[in-house]
Amino acid sequence: MSAESTASREVPQENRFKVWRQTRPFWAGLLTLLGGVPIAYLPYGDMRLGNMTLAMATTAGAGALIIGVLLITLGLTMWFQPIVRVFAGVAAIILALVSLPVSNFGGLVIGFLLSMTGGAMSIAWAPAPPVEEAAETEDDGEPEASTEVGAVLTAGLPEQREAEHHATDKTIDANGGRNSAG
Repeated sequence: MSAESTASREVPQENRFKVWRQTRPFWAGLLTLLGGVPIAYLPYGDMRLGNMTLAMATTAGAGALIIGVLLITLGLTMWFQPIVRVFAGVAAIILALVSLPVSNFGGLVIGFLLSMTGGAMSIAWAPAPPVEEAAETEDDGEPEASTEVGAVLTAGLPEQREAEHHATDKTIDANGGRNSAG
């Protein structure tokens, strides 16, 4: 191997999907996408039982189709553009609420619940902090007590900064913090 090859940093073939899935709101997108399917399908679908046909067609079929297609698009947007996850989540929740009166009670409540859950999950999802590669150090088998104790003592405290003093014209004339008003 040459020094220019990136074989050691490349993700193994079997873990590519797992890494891709963990860097975006995957489950939120999937639920939103699945929620759009019954909302778009039910106004146009029919079920045949022998000679009898059961149709859920409504006068608002075009509205239901638009809501369903938009929910499917928002689910895909959550997957492929995770930067707009909050917008996509809010839009999915609003479209799910609008689907209740427009599309056969939100795709028989199934599409409504899936889209609401997916939208809420998209809003709540946050990317994981990047993992930094630790510098390899020699380990002599003994833990360093000073760094562990320091880390335990300052775990809940913000970092303290040293006092900074910038000498300007106003601070020189301040006369020890007492200003004259006239």
